Amino acid sequence: MPRLRVLVFRTDERWLDAFTRGGHDYLVPAGPGHHALPGAARAVPPEGLADAGVDVAVLQRPEELELVTRWLGRCPGRDLPAIYVEHRAPAGAVPDSRHPLADRHDICLVHVAHFNELMWDAGTTPTTVIEPGIPDPGELYSGELARAAVLLEWPLKRPRMSGTDLLPRFAEGAELDVFGTGLAGLNAALNLGEHRLYTVCGQTGRQLHEAMARRRVYLQPARWTAPDLALVEAMQLGMPVVGLATTETARMVPPEAGLVSTAIDEVTAALRELVGDRAMARQQGKQAREYALTRYGLEPFLRRWDDLLRHTAR
Repeated sequence: MPRLRVLVFRTDERWLDAFTRGGHDYLVPAGPGHHALPGAARAVPPEGLADAGVDVAVLQRPEELELVTRWLGRCPGRDLPAIYVEHRAPAGAVPDSRHPLADRHDICLVHVAHFNELMWDAGTTPTTVIEPGIPDPGELYSGELARAAVLLEWPLKRPRMSGTDLLPRFAEGAELDVFGTGLAGLNAALNLGEHRLYTVCGQTGRQLHEAMARRRVYLQPARWTAPDLALVEAMQLGMPVVGLATTETARMVPPEAGLVSTAIDEVTAALRELVGDRAMARQQGKQAREYALTRYGLEPFLRRWDDLLRHTAR
């Protein structure tokens, strides 16, 4: 079947990396300070998009509707087949959050998690769910360090959403190694010494995966996340998972792969048990990897997207 020319914006890096590994031509509007693009994507100046022969637009922010109309002279949904991807869970007046594309009949709204579809009020807009898929980082797990790995981005900016305030409780079950960005001042804010919480900054890609996989268990402390791709990566690495059974996480982690619960004491106890039993941790990690590869692998993700893109563009 012919390749489609898909216009897609650079909004979510990890999602874009997976999405552009499909069998189409992916056109990304070039911007200032544009870095190398992943997959089969290529940068196109906005002024050149009208002549690029775009078959379908994949939108991810409300303002992109106006940008595409201005750049291509074609209105998404009316003159140009279009899909809107919503990466976030609603915030604010949950569960009455009204989606910006509510009651549109000309654009399909794609959620990345069933929880998000449940909680967003889209009115009569047609919706579907395409769960994330990521490239397999490989089974790198050793679990040699009897500590828990946590990945957080700017945890002090949204401490309740990210579960930062719960880390002292979880540190009672396992010493924590926190990876990510914006970690400066975390120990002082939580009044935790480095023996209970150690911050690891600046690691990305393969280096990050190898470092995480040396830890015994992965901890997901967020109260509100949609969904946590770092959790999927940890499972594919072969790590068992312990965390809060909130938003989509309750569906992402099967019982044989660890434990998720809304009871903080149960999460803490599970951390303590897995850190103390390396054989159990390894067995649960193998189950986590098998599940994550089947459900969140790249192939099913790209297959579902290919079906939707072709259906929309025809």
